[in-house]
Amino acid sequence: MSMIKGITVTLIDHIPDGKDAFGAPIYRTEEIPVDNVLVAPSTSDDVTTQLNLTGKKAVYTLAIPKGDSHDWKDKEVRFFGQRWRVFGYPTKGIDDLIPLAWNTKVMVEQYE
Repeated sequence: MSMIKGITVTLIDHIPDGKDAFGAPIYRTEEIPVDNVLVAPSTSDDVTTQLNLTGKKAVYTLAIPKGDSHDWKDKEVRFFGQRWRVFGYPTKGIDDLIPLAWNTKVMVEQYE
């Protein structure tokens, strides 16, 4: 049993749900709770690098548990009573080479 435990983060996904009269896709919003997500403030290096590269300010870095198959790229998430937007590509490691329960990192910015 691990001594480190994450929180539940709500991933908000948009699922295709048909087409409108003009043939444009219609999406429905689905809220997906993801348990055991680690949330840590982004380091000053991460903040500076991301601000210089993308123009976005990284506030938190999320560690996603192994076995999670959701798409995290450019998604909205909710935790700490606020909405956040994932930006950039998720960074994923090889499960067998990472000793703990998390293998994917994403950065989030505040989203209002």
